[in-house]
Amino acid sequence: MPLLTNIIIVAHVLVALAIIGLVLLQHGKGADMGSGFGGGASGSLFGATGSANFLSRTTAVLAALFFILSLALAYVATRRPTEEGGGVIESIRKQQADKPAAKAEDKPAAQPQAPAPSEAPKDKQVPQ
Repeated sequence: MPLLTNIIIVAHVLVALAIIGLVLLQHGKGADMGSGFGGGASGSLFGATGSANFLSRTTAVLAALFFILSLALAYVATRRPTEEGGGVIESIRKQQADKPAAKAEDKPAAQPQAPAPSEAPKDKQVPQ
């Protein structure tokens, strides 16, 4: 199971880095100076939108893959085999089952006596 988790983490990081690189390579829709001053394709709401090119399609595929890897990593990280105990409740029950045996062994034979209360020496006066 740890091998599968490590493979998913490595793929997740590589896909994230690829998405970052592709987003930085793409040309923004409003990046032209002319579009800010009414030139070019500023007549439409978001500028001229042609067909999706290779970079935008690859970014969409990598984003979907990133989402799938995130779900897979969440599933693998929270899934525990039953022979390992399964969860927190089972580990607490196991600790409580082991605790009474340990207490019986560590219990001292006799209780220590409390020290006697000390009295003030009679030759010295205590301020009142």
